[in-house]
Amino acid sequence: MGRLENKVAVITGGAGGIGSEVARRFVEEGALVLLVDLEEESLARVCSELPTNRVSYLAADITKWSDNQAMAALALERYGGLDIFLANAGVEGAISSILDYDEDVFDRLMAVNVKGPFLGLKAVVPEMIKRLGGSVIITSSVAGVRGGARLAPYVTSKHAVIGLMKSAAREFASHNIRVNTVNPSPVSTRMIESIEKGLKPEDPDSVREAMRANIPLGRYALPEDIANLMLFLASDESKFITGSVHMVDGGSLS
Repeated sequence: MGRLENKVAVITGGAGGIGSEVARRFVEEGALVLLVDLEEESLARVCSELPTNRVSYLAADITKWSDNQAMAALALERYGGLDIFLANAGVEGAISSILDYDEDVFDRLMAVNVKGPFLGLKAVVPEMIKRLGGSVIITSSVAGVRGGARLAPYVTSKHAVIGLMKSAAREFASHNIRVNTVNPSPVSTRMIESIEKGLKPEDPDSVREAMRANIPLGRYALPEDIANLMLFLASDESKFITGSVHMVDGGSLS
């Protein structure tokens, strides 16, 4: 028996580096997985790389209530219920001073990074209540517990989901629904490459070295480092853990 045997998991941002790695781990541990993302072609590719019929996908916009409803309904239709929700979709936005930040870019970032998890909770929690419990994991960041020059909207959004998590953890504890955040330091994915280039277009390598120098373990996280913790939080091994911020930062905040 796997650690998630026959549990039903929905993963937003499922076509990205973290989402696809978590999907792989969840499937290996026996879960049935619905991947959700905007990019249907990328979702199809991720599913094709998983040697199983236990994963499927939905192309959807998590900033829309109707798409979140469709996500929960499809998990119910295909797999019979919903036990695990990983609110993982996120965007970095622009790298810019607060004084110059475009309002439309700000609104889009907040819609994806904050409104998306909020609407996701509204959609999935009723199905978890029917199952007498569940686990919600929201991807935050080290940026959720500290500031960052020229990254204010992103940092704000990652602080905000911690507040959402803490409130939801208290609200749904009586239904045996646990809610936690995972807060990675930079992870070797497309997003950190975008941030490096945005901070110093002429020399992103120097940004990378400076960031690595601030991590005592001396490297960026790998997607599997994040997936390991998310697997633990999704499993019954963490059944007494809720309302918590879980750092995966190589010691950078120590």
